[in-house]
Amino acid sequence: MNSGLEDKVVLITGGAKRVGASICRLLHAGGAKLMIHYRSSAGEARALQSELNLLRPNSAAIIQGDLLNLAILPSLVQETIGHFGKLDVLINNASSYYPTEIGEIDDTQWEDLMGSNLKAPLFLAQAAASELRKQHGSIVNITDMHVERPKKGYIVYSVAKAGLMTLTKSLALDLAPDVRVNAVAPGPVLWPEDNPQFDEVYRQRVISQTLLKRIGEGDDVAKAVRFLIQDAPFITGQVIAVDGGRSLNL
Repeated sequence: MNSGLEDKVVLITGGAKRVGASICRLLHAGGAKLMIHYRSSAGEARALQSELNLLRPNSAAIIQGDLLNLAILPSLVQETIGHFGKLDVLINNASSYYPTEIGEIDDTQWEDLMGSNLKAPLFLAQAAASELRKQHGSIVNITDMHVERPKKGYIVYSVAKAGLMTLTKSLALDLAPDVRVNAVAPGPVLWPEDNPQFDEVYRQRVISQTLLKRIGEGDDVAKAVRFLIQDAPFITGQVIAVDGGRSLNL
């Protein structure tokens, strides 16, 4: 085990699958205890919990909740502290992601995309702030490389993730010196599921624009998250792009 993570307690939103699950596995391998939040992926959450607890008993718990319901957010923090005795790290990973075309954007899309990507991270950070100050902990937000070069057709998502980048810097100011707040901005890491836009032609074009000529894996994001939690005691208010250099080549 790596002593930098041993016995750290981490609350991660949207941790049951894809990049979230990669983050969970890597942090757990380093010795962290995990409260894994999920909204609808109950089967994946239970399977991941069982997998991690087989490796180290009583090291992973799961909690369900709709992050659009602000009333439940403090309970995610409280239940984590109640279960593990403390909270050291909050990872705001959960995200809705889909296109919103001008002329067709409605309030439901706005509330969903802004709620999951920006509003919930703010109110979760607020709910966790007191405990994180006590533990001299940290927050890691998962934003997107497209915040500075918006993706066509994804206006609301892009605005929300840009807001999350500014939220990261604002929280770093407001929670200093006790809590560090940083973000990871993935690029092409795992193709979205069940989206016909991401066909083979699109995928090859993205790969050709990426300096490393491949897409990333969930572990690439997880390793950046681990670095910010474990190995970056003098880094706060920063956003690390994990995009294979694609943002330099658009």
